[in-house]
Amino acid sequence: MTLAEAAEGWLAAHFDDLVQWRRHIHTHPELGRQEFATTQFVASHLADAGLNPKVMPGGTGLICDFGPDDGPRIALRADMDALPMADRTGMPYASVVPNVAHACGHDAHTAVLLGAALAMNSVPELPVGVRLVFQAAEELMPGGAIDAIAAGALNGVSRIFALHCDPRLAVGRVAVRQGPITSAADHIEVTLHSQGGHTSRPHLTGDLVYGLGTLITGLPGVLSRRIDPRTSTVMVWGAVNAGVAANAIPQTGTLAGTVRTANRDTWLTLEAFVRDTVTSLLAPLGIEHTLQYKRGVPPVVNEEISTRIITHAIEAIGPDVLADTRQSGGGEDFSWYLEEVPGAMARLGVWSGRGPQLDLHQPTFDIDERALAVGVRVLVNIVEQAASL
Repeated sequence: MTLAEAAEGWLAAHFDDLVQWRRHIHTHPELGRQEFATTQFVASHLADAGLNPKVMPGGTGLICDFGPDDGPRIALRADMDALPMADRTGMPYASVVPNVAHACGHDAHTAVLLGAALAMNSVPELPVGVRLVFQAAEELMPGGAIDAIAAGALNGVSRIFALHCDPRLAVGRVAVRQGPITSAADHIEVTLHSQGGHTSRPHLTGDLVYGLGTLITGLPGVLSRRIDPRTSTVMVWGAVNAGVAANAIPQTGTLAGTVRTANRDTWLTLEAFVRDTVTSLLAPLGIEHTLQYKRGVPPVVNEEISTRIITHAIEAIGPDVLADTRQSGGGEDFSWYLEEVPGAMARLGVWSGRGPQLDLHQPTFDIDERALAVGVRVLVNIVEQAASL
């Protein structure tokens, strides 16, 4: 019996279980580094199947090895954390935790990997060693992948693979591309300091609100002229706060935003560029500032052979499953694994084909649960394809 046949048999018997697992996790979401119940939920199902899950330090996230110990071992990764936002899906399985929701599909990622593991466990012997990596805190920059790597998640691993829900792609389709598939994403927060004063005498103080305006337009503008546009580098402010009175120049104000790039080499230069530019823009205004630059994640760059493996895994499901995709401006901490070992990530279509295509991180985000079976098939096929190398 092939792995693909085992997956079909397991899905025929357990698809309803797969859906219920996903709904249970969706109903009981947990924020990054707080995924204690989710970790135990997964661990208990693996242990009941005779596997030996090992919870990571801190009690969130786990790894689980099975298959032959000699020869290569590939890793399959799923992230488990939710987002700090309300669930407005209106579904019977909506979150019961106030202001915490699985609005990025990590509930589906977790259920799919658990299902793939149990499907493969029904085979007497796997053709290659497999490590399951159920990861905490993907949504917390710079990402829980760093913690997982430090805990040994990649020790002895030759390649790593993952799926991510894509609400712009119809259910039944899975997309992949070689090279960068996500972007680097950093956070910036600038705090300006001034003596403050009366708006009738801006020349006697540092006009802090004018300084904020200068940065709001100036930093993205300079960046767009000084960095190669082919790197898809973009800076966007998301928050600005200053002042309470129309006739008073405030003493403090803050700006916060993100800077993203599709190019890893550019990413390495961005912090110094941003710091120098902010200082130069504010210098003529006599305004002091502090800048917090939080490095996020590098781009996910799909390696050539790993991309070929995952492409063949998708094609093996049937015709018209494989789809093209573009590089996203979003960040994903799966990139940290690819700094250590080759691997690839694909996008799992979760749009029903009817109604609006909701975006990730929207409070109404939900999936067509038929995608869960597709995800299981892809992960199982990856193991079969990787064994043929």
